[in-house]
Amino acid sequence: MLAVHFGAGNIGRGFIGSLLSAAGYQVCFVDVNTEVVQLLNEKKEYRVVLASENTEEIVVKDVHAINSLSNPEAVIEAITNADLITTAVGPNILKIISDLIASGLRERVDLDRKPLNIIACENMIGGSEFLKENIYEKLNAEEQKRFDQLFAFPNAAVDRIVPNQTNEDKLMVSVEPFYEWVVDRSAMIGEMPTIEGITFVDDLKPFIERKLFTVNTGHAAAAYVGYRAGFKTIKDAMDNETVYQTVKETLVETGSVLVKQYGFSKEEHQKYIDKILGRFTNPYINDEIPRVARGPLRKLGPNDRLISPAKQYFDVLNGEPEHLATTIAAALQYDYLQDEEAVILQEKVKTQGYKETLKEVSGLSEGHPLIDLVLSKI
Repeated sequence: MLAVHFGAGNIGRGFIGSLLSAAGYQVCFVDVNTEVVQLLNEKKEYRVVLASENTEEIVVKDVHAINSLSNPEAVIEAITNADLITTAVGPNILKIISDLIASGLRERVDLDRKPLNIIACENMIGGSEFLKENIYEKLNAEEQKRFDQLFAFPNAAVDRIVPNQTNEDKLMVSVEPFYEWVVDRSAMIGEMPTIEGITFVDDLKPFIERKLFTVNTGHAAAAYVGYRAGFKTIKDAMDNETVYQTVKETLVETGSVLVKQYGFSKEEHQKYIDKILGRFTNPYINDEIPRVARGPLRKLGPNDRLISPAKQYFDVLNGEPEHLATTIAAALQYDYLQDEEAVILQEKVKTQGYKETLKEVSGLSEGHPLIDLVLSKI
């Protein structure tokens, strides 16, 4: 079995590629990093080390790679032979790779291959659907109809902390032991793949929002509140009692929304929160705040990890999300100069002020109670 995976970075190798290999797939990575592609083709394997007390090591074997810039024809051929396609390239790159994937799928249609699932494993809501939209923009009506019969784009929710790292072995990846990969079974086509580590569900939305409003919201709270307090890493921030309590209470607020909206058990969700807090304080992972905090404009968007649960708190619980507001305020003040979005954000604040900037980036309407609540935390 062949899995074609776009993205040979740390997440691609340390998470998705590792699980696919363990499930018996020969993994073909597609990337533009010449050094990584060459090393994968030379060694045909790499190491994944779990960031824990035991430092368990997994050797991922039978892998190879293609440079999509220098050899797009080989990528198209791989797509025609694939049993599964996955991505871990980052939300902004999905649009870029859609051209090549569309070309490969066209070729596959002509060869009358079996049905194929394409799963975008990205840190975003509806990643596979977004990839599909970008691919279908390049098709005529007849091609779209044929694609619908042969290809499916089930959405997924993925979760694993893979910190920035520099290793002597350029292919080795250090990852946290915990991971979660949930896929929308109802949107799949053809035979269901057997991959240990994937949870297939018929309704993905509760799991997407549970992850987004707990892992991503909590990570953002630790990053932005920690940055405002002068810390450089997530672990150092979480070791501070004030930051820790803000993150914890923020997740209590988002948890109240999730329990009310989706009927999660309050006790079970509290266990999930405790597990997430434990991950953020893992002594073997000391993630840099700029990596976690990067892209504040996106993270302050109307449907993302900060504004969405805060709005829902007002709507569903008729209360004020004090700690979410504190995190949003800290995000509005994020001014890391090496982050392009942070620079743009602070330019907006300088010219428009906090109120108008918040309204613009969050989509909040004039008079929404969240606006004044956030401004009171600055």
